[in-house]
Amino acid sequence: MDASPELPRQGRVPVFNLPGVVTASIAVLAAVHVVRTVLPDDLDLSLLLHLAFIPARWAAAFDPSSAAEIVRAAGEGAGTPDVLAARQDFARYLVADPAAMPWTGASYALLHGSWMHLIFNAVWLAAFGTPVARRYGALRYGLLALAGVVAGALTHLLLDPYSLMPLVGASAGISALMAAAARFVFQPPPPFVAGAPWQLPPRPKLQSIPELLRNRPAMLFLGIWFVTNLLFGVLALPLGGSEGPIAWDAHLGGFVAGFFLLPLMERRLGRSGA
Repeated sequence: MDASPELPRQGRVPVFNLPGVVTASIAVLAAVHVVRTVLPDDLDLSLLLHLAFIPARWAAAFDPSSAAEIVRAAGEGAGTPDVLAARQDFARYLVADPAAMPWTGASYALLHGSWMHLIFNAVWLAAFGTPVARRYGALRYGLLALAGVVAGALTHLLLDPYSLMPLVGASAGISALMAAAARFVFQPPPPFVAGAPWQLPPRPKLQSIPELLRNRPAMLFLGIWFVTNLLFGVLALPLGGSEGPIAWDAHLGGFVAGFFLLPLMERRLGRSGA
């Protein structure tokens, strides 16, 4: 008599082997961008103004006395007289009736500057959101990404409070997921001898900061990531097909949030320690 358990029949192998929440995240970002491409220009501009994160708007809302400084700063920098005048007009519009619009600290992640910008972020989201979602589930994946998005916006506000450039893109949230994944993916799997076909190997533990510093693949990846963000930020070059320079400070804020918040989300091991 065969005492082995009856295992469920396997269905067809999916074309994209991504967790459902990651697929849904990419689908939502793509759907929002599709809507923007079919909207008239005036409606798309209104959507941008109501969902994008604009540091100067928050600065004026928190400190109304900074309005004059925001308008003055808008007239400085590179650009033709017409461009500088347009910037100042936009600054006057923002500070005329300042409202922080607190939801924009998260909603900006739904918008992207171009299809290439969206595709670039979708690839990174698939690569680093997948291990986080598989390890922690949809809820903690979402909370970690949201924390990275908000941390990225606040970091951008602190470092460039008078900026009129709308901040868009999910990169800060993806940076949080990237930092989280870096704490457990760049290491060999723990020793495991399967006793039965349905047994799963134990998941790798989170690496502490000293352990991560001794992990060459992890440090190489993190070093390339930091240098790339710094160079593109300092040189003010677009990355990933975005229409403007990358907000390296928002990426950094998201990364730090993901790196240090992840241990708080780590599930406790079972009673058996497996």
